[in-house]
Formats: sequence, structure tokens, C-alpha cells
Amino acid sequence: MEFGGPNFVLSIIAMSFIAWIVTTAIRARHGYPIENEWGKTISKDGDLDLRRQNELLERENAMLRGKVGRLEERTSVLERIVTDAPARLGNQIDELR
Repeated sequence: MEFGGPNFVLSIIAMSFIAWIVTTAIRARHGYPIENEWGKTISKDGDLDLRRQNELLERENAMLRGKVGRLEERTSVLERIVTDAPARLGNQIDELR
């Protein structure tokens, strides 16, 4: 292998790239901040706006789940009224009059 040949240069570049990948993987696994190609730090937690948006969506999701639960209860009551025996329902209405 020649020290001035293109294979030597390409192998140095490949080793540098592999070392960068391994270093980034180790830093990410242990929770250290990661830097992008311009030296800007990328945190594991993400942006503050994204966390706030996530919290708002979680609250809205909980509210909508509650509404769906109440609607299911009301639907079951309506189904029970519709499928109830018509004669029994008519008798109850007549008793109320």
C-alpha cells in the first residue's frame, strides 16, 4: 500500500467517518448532548415548543377520551330504550299519565 495513493486517503476518510459514527452512538446512548455538522447542540429532550405542544395534545386527548366515554354511555341507554319491549314501554308511558 502506498502512502500517497488514493486508497490510503480513502481509508483514512473511512476510518474517520466510522469513528464519528461510533462516538455519536455512544454519546446518544449515555444521554450526552449531540452536535450536528455545524457544531450546534441537539438535545435528547427536543425543543421546548415541541414539549409544550405534546402536553397540549395529551390534555386534549384525555378530554376527548372522556367525551367518547360519556357518549358511549348515552348510546347504550338509547339502545336499551329502542330495543326494550314496546308493550312494556307503552305501559310505563300510560302509568305516567
